[in-house]
Amino acid sequence: MYKNKAIDGSNNLCGRKIKQFRERMPLKPSQKQFSDMLQIAGLDVDKNAIQRIESGKRFVTDIELKTIARVLNVSYSDLLDE
Repeated sequence: MYKNKAIDGSNNLCGRKIKQFRERMPLKPSQKQFSDMLQIAGLDVDKNAIQRIESGKRFVTDIELKTIARVLNVSYSDLLDE
């Protein structure tokens, strides 16, 4: 049976990259500040969702990925490449 998991067992491929790019942002926003930035961009996620995404415990939809990439000022492929 096929399972929707990454090779390492996480629920997304992009979580660690999102964290890396977030921490490289000029103001180094916290997870809460980043969730606020995403909410301003129209994506309704809270700090706990960011924490779960970055730790690989939460799935990320294509709609979420698009907004996250735009706020981080990177491409989708930057978030998905390993």
